[in-house]
Amino acid sequence: MDHEHAVHEHTEHTHAPHTSHEAHGSTGASWAMAAQATLHCLTGCAVGEVLGMVVGTAFGWGNLPTTLLAIVLAFFFGYALTMRGVLKAGVDLRTALRVALAADTLSIAVMELIDNGTILVWPAAMDAQLGDVLFWISLAVSLVLAFAVTTPVNKWTIGRGRGHAVVHRYHH
Repeated sequence: MDHEHAVHEHTEHTHAPHTSHEAHGSTGASWAMAAQATLHCLTGCAVGEVLGMVVGTAFGWGNLPTTLLAIVLAFFFGYALTMRGVLKAGVDLRTALRVALAADTLSIAVMELIDNGTILVWPAAMDAQLGDVLFWISLAVSLVLAFAVTTPVNKWTIGRGRGHAVVHRYHH
């Protein structure tokens, strides 16, 4: 319940007004809203993925530590982008962190699962270096697939007042 309180502490919303989201109902949020939320998430994930791979490659790390760093950085940058916008709304750091965790965790997790899963099953993609065309093609395709899978997830969560809907409560 502490999480619920933190998410709502700077808004007029309580559990009862969530019924206003029923207008979104099972049809949820618009596809445009879901795509925008997914693009926002994709930006943080892509920055983290590429930075992690560059750092891992620069240090001569193997696939596992490089991939783990890329995933950690994807979550970090995804949360950081959301927190930046929420902090601009004047909330405290703790609330902004809670909003980012509520808004982005599922979206980033799905995106990372699809992105890294694609690279894992793509022949030779795990061993491609930054200078290889395969590296960039497989990364681009994996991010497009991650976007395609994550957009309906975001549409579903936003339509239920969760996910990026939590962030929108802080934009007036």
